[in-house]
Amino acid sequence: MFYNKYNMSRKGKLAEIFSKAKYADNPNSYVVGYLDFDTIKEVTLSEFIKISDNFETIPITRIHHIKKGSKILYSKSVNKKDLNTI
Repeated sequence: MFYNKYNMSRKGKLAEIFSKAKYADNPNSYVVGYLDFDTIKEVTLSEFIKISDNFETIPITRIHHIKKGSKILYSKSVNKKDLNTI
């Protein structure tokens, strides 16, 4: 399974992005920024799924942002301008 349906159902926008990446696009073209202690790390969506062990070791709630190219698709940040500094 690509994602945990229980976790994703609570995050409609994230579920939409993950579904589109899996079925209609290339998951490697998406960059996921996630909180790792006090640091935001960025990896491709495919890599995030692997290292998070399908959201078991890194819960979906730690996703800070998702980008495709320079376009921000999802952000927890109140001020999206903050993402430009990442």
